Amino acid sequence: MNIDLKELSVRESERVEWKENGDDKDVVKSIVRTISAFANDIANVGGGYVICGAKEGKDEHGFPKVFYTGLTADKVKEITGKVTQQCRDNVSPSINPLVTELENPEDASTRILVFTIIASPDAHTYRDGEKSLYYVRIASDTKEARNGILTQLLIKKQNIEYFDKRINTRASEADIDVLIFRDYMQEMGLLSPDKSLEDYFSEKEQIAEFVPPLFDRVGLDNSLKPKNFTLLIFGKKTSITRFYPESYTILSIYRGKDRSEPTAERHLLTGTLIEQAKKSIELLNAEAYVAFDKLNDKPNQVKYPIRALQEAVINAIVHRDYEIAEPNRITVFADRIEVRSPGALHWAVNKEKFKEGKSSPKWRNQSFAYLFNKIQLAQSEGQGIPTIIRTMKEEGCPDPIFELETESVTCILPAHPRHQIIRELQEIQDRIILENYQEAESKLIILLEKDPYNFRALDLLVEVVTKLKEAKVLYSFLTKNKIDLYAINSNTLLNISEALSLEKKDKAIQEFSNRTLDIALSGRLEEGQIVKAAISLKKLGTPDEVIKFISEAMNKYPKLANNPTLLEKRATSKMDLAKKCINTGKDWNSSQKTKARAWEMCRELLGEAERDLNLALDVVDIPSERYFIEQHSDFLNRMKETSKKPR
Repeated sequence: MNIDLKELSVRESERVEWKENGDDKDVVKSIVRTISAFANDIANVGGGYVICGAKEGKDEHGFPKVFYTGLTADKVKEITGKVTQQCRDNVSPSINPLVTELENPEDASTRILVFTIIASPDAHTYRDGEKSLYYVRIASDTKEARNGILTQLLIKKQNIEYFDKRINTRASEADIDVLIFRDYMQEMGLLSPDKSLEDYFSEKEQIAEFVPPLFDRVGLDNSLKPKNFTLLIFGKKTSITRFYPESYTILSIYRGKDRSEPTAERHLLTGTLIEQAKKSIELLNAEAYVAFDKLNDKPNQVKYPIRALQEAVINAIVHRDYEIAEPNRITVFADRIEVRSPGALHWAVNKEKFKEGKSSPKWRNQSFAYLFNKIQLAQSEGQGIPTIIRTMKEEGCPDPIFELETESVTCILPAHPRHQIIRELQEIQDRIILENYQEAESKLIILLEKDPYNFRALDLLVEVVTKLKEAKVLYSFLTKNKIDLYAINSNTLLNISEALSLEKKDKAIQEFSNRTLDIALSGRLEEGQIVKAAISLKKLGTPDEVIKFISEAMNKYPKLANNPTLLEKRATSKMDLAKKCINTGKDWNSSQKTKARAWEMCRELLGEAERDLNLALDVVDIPSERYFIEQHSDFLNRMKETSKKPR
């Protein structure tokens, strides 16, 4: 056996027992009791390992780590002899565990001793003195089987194999797809170059420790027949459909929140279980798209964690009851994904602990679970539900919901709340495109009542009230809900201020608009919004503030120094100031000194404005903008003539 101790250290302890030593009399008894428990295999994990001379612990970061204490050659011989003797004399029916000696990677003078126990079709007892007791493995402990567990063990051992390990007497070697077998075995790392197909296609060769031979011989003619797991993992599509007509997956996609939608996208996924899993995950990955939001502390938010989707699908396919005539069903709605698997929860799993992701793993189809783990479609055995819960929480999604019914298990993954709001906003935007402004306005007010600081909804409301010329509706919403303007991003505040500024007759709204603009200008604006802010300031007739705002923005963001619109707005603002200088220079009531300074200041401002306009002409690439800049240049030249210093 190719045993990897590091790999075993991260597996569920239901399958592994660690013993630092094994020479004590009571320790030997403990080892043999555990060996009989692994052979009884109540949890259907396929068996287990007892490892002597190594112990499982944690490293300094809290991750699983193996500590190699090692055993001397004499100890290995002594423990092996005592354990195998008790397995022969004290266990009934007797057990012959596989014994492996591994090199100690930290001490060449010692060895690690491993007993590998394969699940047995018999119920084994261990005799200690006069008592013969049945032992089973429950979580990480070896326990005496009593009451209901003992009953279940005895029923299980009535030579009725679990479905996955049962022989399909109607099939033959011809029903196996050889190419699929080679590809999957290679992908799992189980294909040996020293073995031929005939070696694997037999009743003797195991492909892995806890996976039984792919075939067995039955009937008077002693013919070779595949097992159910062999067919469902490596079988031809036509054979799987013929022998297991309900072993397929239906994936449906509804764009609404229920099945009332007139149309739905429907996929019928057939083939091997691995093919079904891969196709399902591929289709669901399209639903795990990202919402981008640069102004949020988590700018890129997936609708569903891909890992949670993958684990939900794998759990449904691997752990379903294949004796129930019903397919797996995966249903995608606008706000959730439901994954329904036929068959009740395993009888030994505590329902409440299962929902919390804390239950010990139990397998209905152990061979499927093992091979899916090998092909890296699933997490370590027993980690599916905890992974779903953890990844949903990490992404900020609502908790998954598990509906445990008598004939099915359904895992419901709710979408991230941000995506639900995005969908509503898209519907509202569609109303705006179709010019249904009143309907869009009412829907936006309802949405904002629940989430008043959603800047996308506020931006859309600004757009709607601007089109309807109903700035009072926006003002009423903001004041009625006592919106904290400092909690809104600067870009949205700028849009609000511009919309409110259109209501020129209402003094209260104008004052609110000016205050909103002041708060917006004190925050962080994008380049496009800085241009917009400059235009808004220009409309208010405050050229000094426009010049100061644009100059500060250019100092803070040097690339803005080549923005033609900002250069043009600063130039025209300086021209506006130059006009005031000309008026002062022509005013007979001004003193001679004031007039002289006014004409001098006018010429300085026009010189600065000319530099801005010339630079704007150098960088502008939009014809309409170039036209207006040229018009301003012509007007500036006329102003220069007016302000020319006399001889």
